[in-house]
Amino acid sequence: MKKVRNRKVKTVPLCTWRYYTMLVVVLLAFGALVTRAAYLQVLSSEDLTKAGESRSVRVKGISSHRGLIVDRNGEELARSVPIESVWLDPQTLLTNPKVLQSKEWKGFAAALKRDEAELNQWVQDRASRRFVWLERQLDPNVSLYIKRLNIKGVNFKTEYRRYYPSAEVAAHVVGFTGIDDKGLEGVERAFDNFLTGQPGKEKVVVDLYRRVVEERGVLAEAEQGNDLQLSIDSRIQATAYKELKEAVIKNGAKGGSVVVVDIETGEVLAMASQPSFNPNRTDSRLPELTRNRSITDLFEPGSTVKPLTVVSGLASGKFNANSKIDTSPGRMKLGYGTVRDHRNYGVLDLDGIIKKSSNMGVAKIALELTDQEFLSTLYNVGFGVNTGLGIQGESDGILNPRDNWSAHEKATFSYGYGFMVSPVQLAQAYTIIGAGGIKRPLTLLKRSDDQEIEEQSVIKPEIAHAVVRMMEEVVAQGGTGTKAKVNGYRVAGKTGTTRKAERGGYGDEYVTVFAGLVPATNPKFAIVVMVDEPAGDSYYGGTVSAPVFSKVATKALHLMNVAPDNKTPAIAVAGQGVAHD
Repeated sequence: MKKVRNRKVKTVPLCTWRYYTMLVVVLLAFGALVTRAAYLQVLSSEDLTKAGESRSVRVKGISSHRGLIVDRNGEELARSVPIESVWLDPQTLLTNPKVLQSKEWKGFAAALKRDEAELNQWVQDRASRRFVWLERQLDPNVSLYIKRLNIKGVNFKTEYRRYYPSAEVAAHVVGFTGIDDKGLEGVERAFDNFLTGQPGKEKVVVDLYRRVVEERGVLAEAEQGNDLQLSIDSRIQATAYKELKEAVIKNGAKGGSVVVVDIETGEVLAMASQPSFNPNRTDSRLPELTRNRSITDLFEPGSTVKPLTVVSGLASGKFNANSKIDTSPGRMKLGYGTVRDHRNYGVLDLDGIIKKSSNMGVAKIALELTDQEFLSTLYNVGFGVNTGLGIQGESDGILNPRDNWSAHEKATFSYGYGFMVSPVQLAQAYTIIGAGGIKRPLTLLKRSDDQEIEEQSVIKPEIAHAVVRMMEEVVAQGGTGTKAKVNGYRVAGKTGTTRKAERGGYGDEYVTVFAGLVPATNPKFAIVVMVDEPAGDSYYGGTVSAPVFSKVATKALHLMNVAPDNKTPAIAVAGQGVAHD
């Protein structure tokens, strides 16, 4: 037998060139990864962090709201309340092509009272954008309904909306703000910078749908607006508004205004206008309704200026309280014009001229004075310049007599024709008379007890006191303003009824005014009531405006606890003849 040799089995070598090649490749790849990782983590970490944060980290605003507006007693007149607005992210919204045909979208359009086809086109036209406002300041119920629809790309932002608790009662004073919470009228606009807060900033991380998933900290704290306290007394304001509105409706008038001023401080306690509007409703903010007639509307003051003409006469030294003026025969020809009284009052003293509202009497006083002596009083009490309340739209009035004016023009100035004032200017003039000739700046802001008030003496105290006493006769029996009486208090005032000027002369429309001081022994309030174009049979200041004065004064005196100065109740006697304004 042949001997079988043992065959040597071939084995795969552990190390071949392929092995080494693969090992080198793997090591190189690993080294490259480590190098790349080190590069990204160490050298480029800052750039990468910025790039990542640019996609997810946002600076979000922290809302701030306007300060409160309160009356002198702390009652709120305006406050900011949170309310939601809806905005869209069209790019996110249109990632689902069927969303605009979904039942949720149909409900969304219906809730906003939008035409669905128009809304769809509107969204598609903005397909590339990430933020567009759709509806600002939604009704809370509508906002809640839309949230329940849960439509991706429909988002909400909390804003602040102004709310006015007193609504139309103080609307012309307080004013209102616009959709972006900026003051547009009244105190809201005049003190906009003071009331407006500064929004803050915070850094947040958002997800794909811009929902906040992490807060990174506050960058700037929000600063809330400052609160503002007005001089207005809501109780007196409400009374003035109510009584004025009733008078306007009762007499079929075009409008009117009431101004109440604290004589001791110059604070405006009430400023009401008719017609009014509700500042909480944007649809009622029509220009003809939002005008503050107390500071914008001008009218010829008529007989309410006669006490100032008497002041000029007394200040000149050419007349005294006992001076007699012959008004016979009740009319006089001056150039191409005629000055006339309602009837022949004969010889009158200064008390009688004011009481009977004699045009002849004050005209003769004015014609005895130089232009400087006559006009100085009108300028000193503030006619021809605004009162400085700081509210936009306040008129300067019109007081610019011609250098070579005629005797007739001068005479008509003496009883309130030929120049124009606003209700607040007339209130300021009567405030000065009631303060013993001291002029204090009017203000809509409450003065502090220790606040120093700028004062200027523009009428001698004895003259101012004498004229106040004369004006008491207007409210006494036989005067033109008996309906301005206030039970338990002495009243000093003056009625005024003027025809409204129109092209070519004067028309058949009237402005009726009553301006007065109460209580007369130590005046606390100056009140002016103006009613524009009463349409009834009665169109005199003594019958239209004087009753409003009486009711407003009564309420103000009681609210401020002013002691009575007349023990005998003031009761108008029925059937007594009353002189015309």
